[in-house]
Amino acid sequence: MEAASAGFLLGLSLIVAIGAQNAFVLRQGLRREHVLAVCLTCAVSDAVLIAAGVAGASALSAGAPWVIEALRWGGVAFLAVYGGRAFLSAARGGGALRPAGQGGAGLAPTLATCLALTWLNPHVWLDTVVLIGSLSAAWPGAEAAFGAGAVAASFAFFLALGHGARLLAPLFARPAAWRVLDAGVGAVMWAIAARLALGG
Repeated sequence: MEAASAGFLLGLSLIVAIGAQNAFVLRQGLRREHVLAVCLTCAVSDAVLIAAGVAGASALSAGAPWVIEALRWGGVAFLAVYGGRAFLSAARGGGALRPAGQGGAGLAPTLATCLALTWLNPHVWLDTVVLIGSLSAAWPGAEAAFGAGAVAASFAFFLALGHGARLLAPLFARPAAWRVLDAGVGAVMWAIAARLALGG
């Protein structure tokens, strides 16, 4: 239980910072579109990466640094385009961030975006595969429990974020609030892209 608790707290501390994944989950939660599918996609992706890290994939990434480099530039390109679309939506009055019931994207394109924001983000890989994978070694014989705790944190956080977003629905009944959220999403995406491009 001690290893699982440590994994849970570490996983929560890594994931709670606002980022590309979290901004997307929040947006879908506010729009009430494919919320459970998006939350589970993020959490299951994290679970796969955490399991890979605990199983020793961190050693593989250290032996093949080109993998992280390729992910870094793929992430920069994707986040730059996605951030630009968010800023354009804010300028147009929230065309991409409509409240629920006004015809959003279908399930397949929504999940494709969600997967790209997860699997093309080197910070997700570094946090899950490298950091959690490496730190699990501090719990000899209980690495699996440590990883399970981190996985539980991911499921708890994404489900709470996606389904808790509806509490903000009254605020986002105003079109101006969607513009602000769009601009905020764009700023987060571009800030992450810039940090990745600069090697941070």
